[in-house]
Amino acid sequence: MKTIEYFYAAYSGYAYIGSAVLQEIAARAGARLVHRPFVLRTLVTARGNTSRVEDAVYRDYAFRREIERWAEYRNVRMLGRTPTYHQESYETANRMLIASGETGEQTDRLAHGFLEAHWADDADLSDRETLLAIAASAGIDGAALIEAAGAEEVAARHRANTEEAIARGFFGSPTYVVDGDPFYGQDRLELVARALEKPFANDWAPTS
Repeated sequence: MKTIEYFYAAYSGYAYIGSAVLQEIAARAGARLVHRPFVLRTLVTARGNTSRVEDAVYRDYAFRREIERWAEYRNVRMLGRTPTYHQESYETANRMLIASGETGEQTDRLAHGFLEAHWADDADLSDRETLLAIAASAGIDGAALIEAAGAEEVAARHRANTEEAIARGFFGSPTYVVDGDPFYGQDRLELVARALEKPFANDWAPTS
């Protein structure tokens, strides 16, 4: 069975835009979608991209205009602005996804639920009651999942996902990996679909 490793953060706008399409691609290809939530802000700092993200011109293009265009293209609901609570911690949401299991329809539903609630309904992913409501709407016992998310083994997995994203040289969220070949950004989803059918050639010599 083909596998898609899905590295993302529970509050990522571009992960949201590609979420439904990703799940459709995986289902159509009969591929196993493996959720790997990680700490995006840690990766951005590790790659030295903090100054670019803080640049007002880049931010306006990448996190306003591009999101606006792609949301229209993918036909997803959007607030039309950055969510109010976007700078709050989303660690519990990430860890709930890990506790839910790396694969399966439940985790798929919860991941999409977090992303959509944040970007379309202005949900605060740091708020316990909000997380419980999102889990309930996905048919999941949120209280039990939050308790499970507090386990050290889940925290360790969260750290390991983040460290792996850094070690593998990823740029951000979302990053999809098919047979070891990473595709950064939801705008590469059509390439992900093709890679599941036929791997891309990899003939270029690596740069030094």
